[in-house]
Amino acid sequence: MRFVAFAGAVAMLWSAAATAQTIGGNYIVNGTNFDGSTYSGTATIKPSSDSTCRIDWSTGSSTSSGFCMLANKAFAAAYKLNDSVGLVVYELQPDGSLKGYWTIADQPGAGTETLTPAR
Repeated sequence: MRFVAFAGAVAMLWSAAATAQTIGGNYIVNGTNFDGSTYSGTATIKPSSDSTCRIDWSTGSSTSSGFCMLANKAFAAAYKLNDSVGLVVYELQPDGSLKGYWTIADQPGAGTETLTPAR
């Protein structure tokens, strides 16, 4: 029984790593700030290993960079914006877009963000 559970866990991890390779490229960004105001821009995701990636955003006059990971349908990224550290958690959608919520360390509130593959 332990072998079956172990084999299932290995299969899930392999599946998540294989899925991570399908994430990448250029995305159109649309989001809302903590106060409800909207923003837009672009993001680029580049795989950096079989389970991680790098992400760069350009929204308005702001740029930020971080690292990311896909596990099944959950896609998360930690990033640096000026002197702050943030976290965004997305859900991978069937159409390849990513819909999620973001926050900045030690700040109240959360924003929303959608990354849509640029075609």
